[in-house]
Amino acid sequence: MDSEQPTHRIKELRMPAPELSPLQSSLPAAAVRFGAHVLAQPVLHADEAAAGTRGEVPFALPTGGQPLVSAAAEAATVTDPATLATPAQSALERILRGPSGLGTAGLSLVPPAGGPGVAGAPRGEEAEGRPIPGLYFHPVPDPDSVRVDEVSLRIKTWALDEVQLYPDEWEGEFDGFSVGRYMVACHPDAPTVDHLMLATRLMVAENAVDDCYCEDHGGSPIGLGGRLLLAHTALDHLHTTPEYAPAWEESLGSDAPRRAYRSAMDYFVRASTPSQADRFRHDMARLHMGYLAEAAWAETDHVPEVWEYLAMRQFNNFRPCPTITDSVGGYELPADLHARPDMQRVIALAGNATTIVNDLYSYTKELASPGRHLNLPVVIAEREKISEREAYLKAVEVHNDLMHAFETAAADLAAACPVATVLRFLKGVAAWVDGNHYWHQTNTYRYSLPDFW
Repeated sequence: MDSEQPTHRIKELRMPAPELSPLQSSLPAAAVRFGAHVLAQPVLHADEAAAGTRGEVPFALPTGGQPLVSAAAEAATVTDPATLATPAQSALERILRGPSGLGTAGLSLVPPAGGPGVAGAPRGEEAEGRPIPGLYFHPVPDPDSVRVDEVSLRIKTWALDEVQLYPDEWEGEFDGFSVGRYMVACHPDAPTVDHLMLATRLMVAENAVDDCYCEDHGGSPIGLGGRLLLAHTALDHLHTTPEYAPAWEESLGSDAPRRAYRSAMDYFVRASTPSQADRFRHDMARLHMGYLAEAAWAETDHVPEVWEYLAMRQFNNFRPCPTITDSVGGYELPADLHARPDMQRVIALAGNATTIVNDLYSYTKELASPGRHLNLPVVIAEREKISEREAYLKAVEVHNDLMHAFETAAADLAAACPVATVLRFLKGVAAWVDGNHYWHQTNTYRYSLPDFW
């Protein structure tokens, strides 16, 4: 640990976090409700969609959340053969090709022409760590070091000064998490560092709840439900009587996880639309339900069936992170499009695949920890009565199957609904999947691989 290093140096470097500009939406109000009329709307070309990342999106959402159509928007709706909705195949090709521009070479839904997206393929010399042999993934370039440094500085300042997240002796562990590198890798289309900070605060807050309530730093399955419920009220506020509201307000500052949840959510609500904030609350409730299922099994010393474990992991997983990719990108995927069953399948598969990546890379770390930690290789080994090595290699296959299913579902949706925000959101989720693997592979402070090859 680096506890001998004084934390005041961070406070000296603290800088104000400017407010984000109002969130931008790339669909007019008429296209918010998906239907035949949406497909009749003009679909932006790839370069026009990319302009949204530069702040050139014509549909601004003011504080009230009602979209305003500007002159640029009206011009975009002029019937012109060059701007009409492209055929499904063109939409499919665009999403498989991925975003263009600096730092986005690896952000596609299929492997680049130069080699397969499987561990062992040629990789850039800048990559650290050893990828899991046989794991299906897409290499990405190292994230922008300037952004990484700025996000790292800001998140540590927030953790120390705004929410008093951890004591001095945890500083080395906080630094070793490398959350700045993680979030910059996962959100390459974020317009500004302020947008990146939305995801970074939420990520750190979620990990604080996991560590302090469930895992390494005093966590326990006993009483977890009560702790999670009260922490969730920092995200989804309690509406009660004047007599009891002050006690609830005071409770939000009673421990580090609740302070972190409250602060991170306050930033997010100010920068997102009401539907995006409510979407995030829903996904966090899913996450907390997954925590409780795992805790219940721990209390009864129960090892679930493999399919039961995978069901738990669909809730106790990374889903809240990629689902906010539009907020971090500075635009909005309208609620009706987000709620489509095929979009929900894409998001679920992305969360499931990225969470199994965590199971695989954290395998040796968890084996070295006290007690029994459930992860996919452990459950497979016990339930299917095979060796640890066989179980681990089978878990790699499960991950690969989930990844292929994710990519197929994303491509099918891109073809079925070639709307600009859908295509951009799918690219953002794919970028998060790739960035998540990059962080796990390169974070040698936290992770090492078993000797199974």
